[in-house]
Amino acid sequence: MPEPLLGHPRILPRSDHSISRAQISKNALNVLYGLHKAGFEACLVGGGVRDLLLGVTPKDFDVATSALPEQVRATFRNSRLIGRRFRLAHVHYGPEIIEVATYRASHDKAEDDADARLDGDRILRDNVYGTREEDVIRRDFTVNALYYRIEDFSLIDHVGALEDIAARRLRTIGEPEARYREDPVRMLR
Repeated sequence: MPEPLLGHPRILPRSDHSISRAQISKNALNVLYGLHKAGFEACLVGGGVRDLLLGVTPKDFDVATSALPEQVRATFRNSRLIGRRFRLAHVHYGPEIIEVATYRASHDKAEDDADARLDGDRILRDNVYGTREEDVIRRDFTVNALYYRIEDFSLIDHVGALEDIAARRLRTIGEPEARYREDPVRMLR
């Protein structure tokens, strides 16, 4: 299978996709709008976007943003920062938790990366923040790399995810072996 093309994202305006804000949890919308109002880019990302396109009710909603974890924490009093290797913010609304991750940069060659280290066969990296365009490269599968932008309700596809969803195809982003070494749990998905 060819490597996903990057650099020329397919951007679908609201009129060209089926996702409606009515399908997104009120709490996820609060996080998206709160980050946008604070001056940050904020997108719904991952399996929640995929599920909405498939007509399935998402089990949760994840947000990716240009805000650093500390900025997310400052924006939402009901949030906690978690994780060491991958610093995330959990924004709590009763039993619902919205996971917020800062856009991350990808490292193609762990041996050239001062932030990477090996733990057995796993590649470990500390937090390296980046742009949405860099973030897409570090995601696991194309179908989990769609971004729903709250500022204009557009859907952004950098890696052919829409075609993969239509074909019911699961494809890794980048080299499968490297993706599985970064996170062996990906093999179970």
